[in-house]
Amino acid sequence: MNSTTQYYNQNAQQFFDSTVGVEMQSLYQKFLPLLPNNGRILDAGCGSGRDSKAFLDLGYSVDSFDASEELTKLAANLTKSNVTLSTFLNFQANPNTYDGIWACASLLHVPQSQLSATFAHLTQYLKPSGYFYCSFKLGSSELDRNGRFFRDLTLSQLEAILADTQVLHIESWWETADLRPNRENEKWLNAILKRHP
Repeated sequence: MNSTTQYYNQNAQQFFDSTVGVEMQSLYQKFLPLLPNNGRILDAGCGSGRDSKAFLDLGYSVDSFDASEELTKLAANLTKSNVTLSTFLNFQANPNTYDGIWACASLLHVPQSQLSATFAHLTQYLKPSGYFYCSFKLGSSELDRNGRFFRDLTLSQLEAILADTQVLHIESWWETADLRPNRENEKWLNAILKRHP
């Protein structure tokens, strides 16, 4: 178990409480219209389960996983559904299963050296021409912050990582301020990726 997973296990309730109520509609509105009604979504690194619950409430079929055992328990309780305990690279599903993959502020815990492999691994479970949302803190540093590992990315770095995968390209991207209280000065890189047909 790495230090980031340990952090989330030790601080699960605090993290849950600080993120479960964040208003996410502006992000959902960019992603969900790309998917078929009642489509199937993979919430990769689901954290509190906030987004999984929102998608379930809207009628989507959702599978969720997280690497933190304590967060999977809280997310399962919130969503009233099964949440799988898994890292990104250990997650398994049938190929070409999902209409969309949602990785909100989760892949930023993956070192840059592993990001191409992680994107490629998850994308095999996405249907051809399916959509993949991801978000990273905007920047170019790779560092530990208070016991958690973060990989910040710029747009050009994300483009280079995706070029390595040969299965994804950027369909759209935008920058946002952090949606949590008192975090407005933190900037995020958001991207919707599309799997090649």
